[in-house]
Amino acid sequence: MPLLKYEQIAEDLRIRMANGEFGPGDLLPSGRDLAEQWTVSRATVVKAYDILRNDGLVVARQGAGFTVAETPIARPAGGRRAGSTRVSGGAPYRRLGVPDRTVPPSHIAHALGLKPGEEALRRIRLVLLDDGSPHSLVTAWFPPAVADAAPRLALKGPIAEGTTLYVRRETGRFPVEGVDVTMVRLATEEEAGLLDVDAPTAVAVVLHVALDEDRQALVCEEGVTPSHVFEQTDNYPMG
Repeated sequence: MPLLKYEQIAEDLRIRMANGEFGPGDLLPSGRDLAEQWTVSRATVVKAYDILRNDGLVVARQGAGFTVAETPIARPAGGRRAGSTRVSGGAPYRRLGVPDRTVPPSHIAHALGLKPGEEALRRIRLVLLDDGSPHSLVTAWFPPAVADAAPRLALKGPIAEGTTLYVRRETGRFPVEGVDVTMVRLATEEEAGLLDVDAPTAVAVVLHVALDEDRQALVCEEGVTPSHVFEQTDNYPMG
């Protein structure tokens, strides 16, 4: 299905940001300039910028248009329902270490459909609270087929458009179903140190798996959140 015009504009700006043409804090093209360039109305450009703002990529500056967001945001694992955006539940984060390929724990290997001993690409981030303290430790695991086709996943820096959009552009695959399983256990010593809590302490662990239309895993994320900051609210109709 071809992209609509405002989606094409948003995608073009994403690519230009990803390629370094616009860096954090840089002013992006004005609505007037983009409308003339793409031969569209200003309203169409506004819709394009709304997409980028919902993805946490741009910030509106009063009287100055839009600039590239200076602080990348990410979400804790899980809760990736259709229609949700990165700014919904998103927060600043810090990347830990350098992405690497290693054999994942057995439950991750099973979720990804890997063979025994097969490696996956691991990316680790620490999602932060408003005061800069840790909220959630998230480890993302990508199967070899995805990691091979999307080489920027192996780089340390953030992926401006988000991994989901980047993987979709590089592979043509996108998530159509998410499976979230939440458990409670004690934090490991390493987790307690990274989350700045004293062991032993209870943590909520969310295992999120994103599946494509062929029910093949695109990514498996494991999020570990200390009990004192974990909260889950569900709203649903009754009767």
